[in-house]
Amino acid sequence: MPRMLRHGSSVGADLPPDEAVTLDAPDGPMGDALAAVHVGDRGPAAALLAGTRERAEWERRSTYVTQLAAAALHSPGWLDDWLAESPDDPDAVLVKAELCVHQAWEIRSAARARDVAAEQFQAFFALLGDAVPVASAAARLNPTDPVPWQIALTHARGSQASREVFDAYWAEAVARSPHHYGCHAAALQYLSEKWYGSHGEMFAFAERAAESALPGSKLHALPLLAAVEYVVVCDDPRQSPVERARIDAAVERGLELSTWYAPGDPDAADFRNHLVLMLILHERWAEALDVFRAIGVRARTYPWAYLGEPRTEFVELRSGVRMQLASRTPLFSRPGRPGGPDASPGPAGSAAASGDAHALGPRSLAIAAAPPHEVAEAALMCGVSLRIAPARTGMSYVELVPDPSPGRRAALARDDRLTAAADSFTTGEKWAALVLRRTGPRYGLTLLQKGKETAAHQWDPAAPVTDHAVASATAQALAAAFSVRDARPLVTLLRGADSPARRQADLVAALGLPPLPPGFGEHDEVLLTVPGAQLLARRGVLRGIRDSLSTDLGTPAIPVPRSRRWWRLRIAGLALLVPASAYAWTTPDCYRATIPTLASLFLGSQLRTAWRARG
Repeated sequence: MPRMLRHGSSVGADLPPDEAVTLDAPDGPMGDALAAVHVGDRGPAAALLAGTRERAEWERRSTYVTQLAAAALHSPGWLDDWLAESPDDPDAVLVKAELCVHQAWEIRSAARARDVAAEQFQAFFALLGDAVPVASAAARLNPTDPVPWQIALTHARGSQASREVFDAYWAEAVARSPHHYGCHAAALQYLSEKWYGSHGEMFAFAERAAESALPGSKLHALPLLAAVEYVVVCDDPRQSPVERARIDAAVERGLELSTWYAPGDPDAADFRNHLVLMLILHERWAEALDVFRAIGVRARTYPWAYLGEPRTEFVELRSGVRMQLASRTPLFSRPGRPGGPDASPGPAGSAAASGDAHALGPRSLAIAAAPPHEVAEAALMCGVSLRIAPARTGMSYVELVPDPSPGRRAALARDDRLTAAADSFTTGEKWAALVLRRTGPRYGLTLLQKGKETAAHQWDPAAPVTDHAVASATAQALAAAFSVRDARPLVTLLRGADSPARRQADLVAALGLPPLPPGFGEHDEVLLTVPGAQLLARRGVLRGIRDSLSTDLGTPAIPVPRSRRWWRLRIAGLALLVPASAYAWTTPDCYRATIPTLASLFLGSQLRTAWRARG
């Protein structure tokens, strides 16, 4: 524990913050296309798919089709219009085929067969049956495309197709693209023991494909995927054991493959997420931290969904790796820095990943429903440095101030630091704080009251429209916190992902809160130029307790407005105590003068401090 407390904030300090981590985030062009389809514009998506077909970019086509089908799962209107206008468009039919299979698996769920209800299975097989003619049409309309056969391989797994049918689909897939990663990954699942193969057959298939692949091909990651299936997913590996040497070889092959890709590369994110999990299970902490650096902000649903909620598992295990390394660093030494002489060898450096995190990094601002001096007094022990500025009368802006050496509590905080600080300074207070975030194309908010998160929302152009019931609950919580009578306009602003910056600003206005400062989301420390903004420096626990009992909040002090009654009482008290003290010192018993003298000095100090703060 002493080592973790000493080194926890230094080890992995260059990693992107937790709140910047995204789950299955699309690349730039696809992100724009997904934002467009959610408002009914299929043009960018159609152009992207047509480009992959014309240039035979089958790997990218496979990824795009999967992402568009996931988008159509919740808002299929744009795809229906596309098919109605162009029923023989090979791109539209391909997305429809993937959507049919996706819908079937959505109903079945990822649970084991023993945990799936009979009604779910019935609907699952019915939808898979509907997918057959659509997938056949996709293959017929674009005969050289391997992606319809990747869909067919996934369909074969769900429909309990025989080995003969699987082999026929596999032959069609490799005839079109012998080294297509998506087809190989789909076949690997069919051959796993939890479906229709065995551990031995799965590893043999993966190792054969990797041996015949070109250097840098993602097929080298197949043994790694097989290792995750065996170590993480299998119910009891002891029933059909696999040699440890094959597991170790898969991990080493994954580490070597990672060196072929730049840090933050979205094409490598899938296998790097599998790689880092295997490194954690093998307790190879330094190499795991290096792979986390290479992943940057790009978490993937699998393999983390095998353990729980994917993004939560990714973030918590990443923090666990940091703490493991910190606990192994000698107490009075300095942990190795990335790229420094003590840095452990890894698959890739962190420069690009850090750049990726900066490009997508979060910028946060809190609006507190209290004047600056009240926020400052409440925030004395939150463990971070804050800049507090007056907003509208009785309200304050609060932002995090970058700290080159953050405190231990800040380093160990799981949430983003401003949200964690707001959690702290709203505890025991009657007023609420609204934390607003802008992270690349995603805009969000978190409402905190009495130290608890009572509402949260995110506008994400690549995500489905928020469910009406969820948006209504969030709107009601926001309306109650800021005394807004009608929550219906808030629901409208929450349900939609187009123009997230405008929606966020309009929501702030609808709540009756002060407008966002100019430049918020574009650069850090937007409160530097706000009149009256002052710094509340980070304090340790003991100093925080001491200062919470004092009116001096540091240098510069947050001015505390004093009422006329406060001034009158102290001036009157001083006017009475000074003559009393002077008279007491003339008497033989000097001890009688001690109390009025000390009281006079205390009141004089209070008046002097308040007068200086008044300016």
